[in-house]
Amino acid sequence: MAFLKRLGYFVFGLSLGIVCLTFFFKKKSDETGTSLSFCYLPNCRTLKDIRSKPLHYSEEISTLLLNKELDSTDIASFLTNGDVDFGNSDTKSNPCKTYLIEGNLHGKEAILTVKNCKDKAQISKLVY
Repeated sequence: MAFLKRLGYFVFGLSLGIVCLTFFFKKKSDETGTSLSFCYLPNCRTLKDIRSKPLHYSEEISTLLLNKELDSTDIASFLTNGDVDFGNSDTKSNPCKTYLIEGNLHGKEAILTVKNCKDKAQISKLVY
């Protein structure tokens, strides 16, 4: 078989595979509601899991929200752009895992403590 004929088969198969993958990833991004961003790293997957559940606030966080020291957009920013500290988090407890999420709040470094249960996420504590 001539080299150009083999090259033609290769290019045809490669282009067919790229088209199939494009449709597959487009369908996957439409189902999850993410546009061209895939969460495969542990930090991203953990934050996405927490965001997908209904949020409940502890009394401490509710007080901060009522006193306008904290806003729900601040919490959303933590759950989108924060860094999960897996070394200090309790990821093996049952039924709720406790995660420490580091981020910036009003120009200060802050740590948000979140208890991630099976059907809800509770925002427990905020430390500057």
